[in-house]
Amino acid sequence: MTKIFCDIADINLIKKFNKKKIVKGFTTNPSLIRKAGAKNYSKYCKSILRVTKKPISFEVFADENKNIIKQALKIKNWGNQIYVKVPVTNSKGVFLGKVISKLNKENIKLNITAVYTAKQTSRILKSINKKTKVIISIFAGRMADKGKDPIPEFKKSIMLSKKYKNVEILWASVREPYNYLQAKQLKCHIITIPPNIIEKIENFGKSFNELTIETVKTFLIDSKKSKYKI
Repeated sequence: MTKIFCDIADINLIKKFNKKKIVKGFTTNPSLIRKAGAKNYSKYCKSILRVTKKPISFEVFADENKNIIKQALKIKNWGNQIYVKVPVTNSKGVFLGKVISKLNKENIKLNITAVYTAKQTSRILKSINKKTKVIISIFAGRMADKGKDPIPEFKKSIMLSKKYKNVEILWASVREPYNYLQAKQLKCHIITIPPNIIEKIENFGKSFNELTIETVKTFLIDSKKSKYKI
């Protein structure tokens, strides 16, 4: 079963989607938190924790090993349901294996983000134990945006992770509702989805005939509203 997480930082939307049974958790990042209007990162994240008790990822934004670890230790203490989000490399492209290994050994649940290849997945797996929970977030949509097929990387990563019962592969950067079905077919553990696409997934099930009629009606209504004539 592929779990659906909601990818959002807006508190009002978290309140709304926290009530949905289909939503099993939440993911955030510094960009989403900035977009939500937060002025103080720590205070804003803690205010989110007052809204939901479901699993949630909060990301570090330091770029040096020492500061990443320092931030991760602080974030971890905000709540038991937290996964500390750490990028697979820093901004210079240096693999953060030492950071991942240290935090993992301290039993901190991690969400390793900005992953694009099975080779990166393999390196992550070599840096962790087989006990502490780890999510590996692979950015499918961003790959597809650049003309890359994400499916082979997911297949390889899921296969590699089978030896680790504590590891879950997450489909990140969703672009359309159909990505959920793709993730399910791959037996991806988690997919994190923006609110508007979750709502579309909830409406799955229309037949092709219904879709045809619905589409034709839309064109007809718009032409009448515009009072077009030929």
